[in-house]
Amino acid sequence: MAGLKQVQRQTGVALWRQIADRIRETIGNGTYDETGMVPPETVLALQFGVNRHTVRSALAALAQEGIVRAVQGRGTLIERKERLNFPITRRTRFTSSIGDQAREMRSLLLDEVQEEASAEVARWLGLKQGEQVIRLETLRQADKRPVSKATSWFPAARFAGIGEAYRKRESITKAFADLGLSDYVRATTEVTAAHANTADLADLELSPGAILLIAKAMNTDLDGVPVQYSISRFAADRVQFTIEN
Repeated sequence: MAGLKQVQRQTGVALWRQIADRIRETIGNGTYDETGMVPPETVLALQFGVNRHTVRSALAALAQEGIVRAVQGRGTLIERKERLNFPITRRTRFTSSIGDQAREMRSLLLDEVQEEASAEVARWLGLKQGEQVIRLETLRQADKRPVSKATSWFPAARFAGIGEAYRKRESITKAFADLGLSDYVRATTEVTAAHANTADLADLELSPGAILLIAKAMNTDLDGVPVQYSISRFAADRVQFTIEN
């Protein structure tokens, strides 16, 4: 069937994981839209040149992600879950961007650490390497479903207490406001894609082989002074980016 790529043996990537990736991609391309079903295991096994057990493992992983669902007597149904649209603008805000697409929004603080700025963090924030920064690890949910996980750094001298403010307010924007920064803008966004690592798989409730959209971003105050550098990981099957001028 068009859209399915052959798996490659002896690549170090398990066959079932490769198959899950191929099926996920094919679903995303709309290849199965006419039936709303994934082809039977026997058909997929023949197409990929593997046994049914390997195909079954791939489908089980996709079921854990919420992409497909086994229906007794019918086969494997594709779950119709539309991606959330996340616009990237001059004033990118997670809650306001996603909020009207979900009934319930949550932003959780997973960890807070004060540390010395690495060379990369210092470069983005316009600091000297070794200066103190505050790192927050956060998880955002829409309708109780994890959507993104972010690592953010802030100049410690300016934003002492931002972790507690975020814990209470569940919003970077509101935490900034509590600390005296009433407005800020997005200066730079770089987007790439990669497979999720073990920690992100667990926190975002994904199966091995899942793809993330990774956004590196810098926000500044209205005078152009950097206030936040972040690396946000989005579940690629749950979110799409729209670049707006």
